[in-house]
Amino acid sequence: MDKLAAMEAFRAVVEEGGFTAAAARRRISKSAISKMVKDLEAELGVALLNRTTRRIALTEVGERYYERCQRILAEVEEADSEATALTVNPRGTLRVNAALSFSTAHVAPLLPAFLERYPDVRLELTLADRFVDLVEEGVDVAIRIGRLADSSLIARKLGETRRMVCGAPAYFDRYGEPTHPNDLGAHNCLRYTLLDTGSEWCFRKDGRAFSVPVTGTLEINNGDALRTAAVGGLGLCCAPAFTVYRDLAEGRLRTVLDEYECPPLGIYAVYPPSRHLSAKVRAFVDFLADHFSSGTPWD
Repeated sequence: MDKLAAMEAFRAVVEEGGFTAAAARRRISKSAISKMVKDLEAELGVALLNRTTRRIALTEVGERYYERCQRILAEVEEADSEATALTVNPRGTLRVNAALSFSTAHVAPLLPAFLERYPDVRLELTLADRFVDLVEEGVDVAIRIGRLADSSLIARKLGETRRMVCGAPAYFDRYGEPTHPNDLGAHNCLRYTLLDTGSEWCFRKDGRAFSVPVTGTLEINNGDALRTAAVGGLGLCCAPAFTVYRDLAEGRLRTVLDEYECPPLGIYAVYPPSRHLSAKVRAFVDFLADHFSSGTPWD
């Protein structure tokens, strides 16, 4: 027996004053609603209604049960209404996890405009250069850079960023410039450890893809720290454009091996699958997608 359906049937009979009217209200047959009430009474082991050929009346137990049913069903209806509202109007706490370097520079500045547009949303942003378990850690949406691992998560591509090999002018003055990727074996290559290709740098030219092993004196898990080391003349880095574009424009870094293309990195919003995507997640992902589709400063 569906207990809630039986309670709703019982309430309808009481409020409509009979089984026929209650059946019309619930849009089911009179026999079906009568059976639900009888099954409810059988499960409870009490009579809820006194039945005569002309009318029905609540028993003493039925009166108390009806009062409780009203409160319980009102709570259920309110919960349903609130859940529906959350899929229509963005509201509530939105928990976002994002890559530190990218989001400090390119997501955090967008948040005032997002929160002004959606004043009923409260945003909790966690910046971390690690892959979190969204379900286990209660994260609604994550911003991830690079190749996505196979998972049950839903991913929406927001954009992508080029990568380039670059170094400081002082480094090139001292050690010279590589003219072919194979020359990287003679250079101090600074490696980003959170990419699965950190110890091999990948290139494409004339439709051919290949990779070369690289070594160096520094391995690091943060893009800003890697960029700082490269600007300081420590070595070469294969960096996403969003990290180094200002340094390139202002001469603190310059690129090499420009005729060899490094595969770009995708920028994604990922979130757990759900039949009904909450409005707050949809609004946030759409907001970011609209922003990045209109162009990015590193381009």
